[in-house]
Amino acid sequence: MRPRRDRGQAAVEFALAVPVVVVLLFGVVQVLVIGARQVALEQLARNAARAAGVAADPVAAARAEIAGASRLGDVEVDVEVDADRAVVTVRYTDRTTVPVIGRLIGDVGLSARATMVREPP
Repeated sequence: MRPRRDRGQAAVEFALAVPVVVVLLFGVVQVLVIGARQVALEQLARNAARAAGVAADPVAAARAEIAGASRLGDVEVDVEVDADRAVVTVRYTDRTTVPVIGRLIGDVGLSARATMVREPP
């Protein structure tokens, strides 16, 4: 039989460990959310650069592609066009929304850049 003074030790250790585990879990979730948004932003830049590469008006085509395909919200777009290539840069500020972690790390700036060869219209 155990001595009475050891009763409840496991409960106390559990109560001390749970907040740390929950914060770590929230951190992992926030990193995954940011990663998914970065991948979406890179795909958006690629699609816009492709649209700019084949259009007669590349700037308008890239902006239309971003406006039509973006589910992220407010995305900043820069389009650079010369005779043989179109470069699209997109920027997005990810508002961290996971509880606790969002306040610890704040908003995260994401950006992506894609270059496509211009094709004759």
